[in-house]
Amino acid sequence: MPRIALYTLVVCVLAVAAAVVSFVQGSWLGIVWVLLAGLSSNMTWYYVKRGRIEAARDTSVTS
Repeated sequence: MPRIALYTLVVCVLAVAAAVVSFVQGSWLGIVWVLLAGLSSNMTWYYVKRGRIEAARDTSVTS
């Protein structure tokens, strides 16, 4: 897994935790955290897929 995918995964987990805390405290600011979690989740999947494609390309070139 590429390093950037790990970073975006950490951001996603932290945003979900922040959203839960915000909603538990009764703040509507949690909506912003949910949107950030969705964005970072999509970024994580994108970088994971891109890493798999690059890894497959590297193995096909070397063989």
